Amino acid sequence: MGRTVLSQFLTLSNSTPRLSSSLFCGRLGSKYLKRPGSIRHNRTINGDNGAGFRCCCSVSLSQPAVPETSSIPVRKRIVSGVQPTGAIHLGNYLGAIKTWIELQNSYDTLFFIVDLHAITLPYDTQQLSKATRNTAAIYLACGVDTSKASVFVQSHVRAHVELMWLLSSATPIGWLNRMIQFKEKSRKAGDENVGVALLTYPVLMASDILLYQSDLVPVGEDQKQHLELTRELAERVNYLYGGRKWKKLGGRGGAIFKVPEPLIPPAGARVMSLTDGLSKVIANKIKRCKTDSFPGMEFDNPERPECNNLLSIYQLISGKTKEEVAQECQDMNWGRFKTLLTDALVDHLHPIQVRHEEIISDPAYLDGVLGEGATKAAAIADATLSNVYQAMGFLHR
Repeated sequence: MGRTVLSQFLTLSNSTPRLSSSLFCGRLGSKYLKRPGSIRHNRTINGDNGAGFRCCCSVSLSQPAVPETSSIPVRKRIVSGVQPTGAIHLGNYLGAIKTWIELQNSYDTLFFIVDLHAITLPYDTQQLSKATRNTAAIYLACGVDTSKASVFVQSHVRAHVELMWLLSSATPIGWLNRMIQFKEKSRKAGDENVGVALLTYPVLMASDILLYQSDLVPVGEDQKQHLELTRELAERVNYLYGGRKWKKLGGRGGAIFKVPEPLIPPAGARVMSLTDGLSKVIANKIKRCKTDSFPGMEFDNPERPECNNLLSIYQLISGKTKEEVAQECQDMNWGRFKTLLTDALVDHLHPIQVRHEEIISDPAYLDGVLGEGATKAAAIADATLSNVYQAMGFLHR
């Protein structure tokens, strides 16, 4: 199998996507959302277009734009974001971005690139901007339709940072000191290489979620603790500044923030690591995956985690049901199945590669998408931020 695909997708992750807040619709469009059949095939890729993913995603009820008596249903709001560093993980694509394509048809959706989260550890300043643009282009190449969803860069909506500072004033330092990820990363990097941002980034994550009044937040195992901090922080701010206190200052009273609930990821969203190798050829990666001595292929055997993992990937990539995959692969040996999976991955990811190259080569189009997305996100975020300033007693500007 000499064919190659997007190098960004060749690293697989064992973590579920991380998730954050909001949504709306955009006009800039489906210019590059072509069907695979209409795309000229070109298997060559550029290996330096990497961008890593740490997801932030949540679901909330958007405010109705019509009177309460209208029969128009209120759609839920979904906002998700990933971090533009490292290599894009196939697990994040299958668990997050691929799911976004379905969600954008039923929800008000906003997807952002969390570049502010990308600077919590030492990073390459020359690559941040490029990685941010590449990540945005991948959103669009994967099928995010800007007639249904908005795409923007986190740092282009300043309300994220402003709300973080306001929330920081109400966040007990003890809450941050108990964060497991901070302890683990600071221990690995060493005190001299760790900035305050690594300690306080859960507050920024809370800002990402609360800014858009999120109802539900899809989270992975490693993010449950951060969501709990977000929930506690929302309740704390509501208690300290909401209700009658806010009303006395001229506000509407009541809760300032919705307290978000966790959303269970859909079945199959978790994809464990295939290998720690750095090969950029899917065929080689699949061949190197750990196997076992059991006959045939089967789901849900606790003694065969690798088999379940690869079958789950094939199910998600092929679009087939679990039952269809189980029947198709039950009598296959590892060699035959790995060839099947390799072909399916290459065929699925190749059109994404081609669309990505087209989009990244048209900077004016990409800038337009990001600009419009930021404008719409800011309209939602600024309304929340204004309420927080008022409730906390600031002079109206």
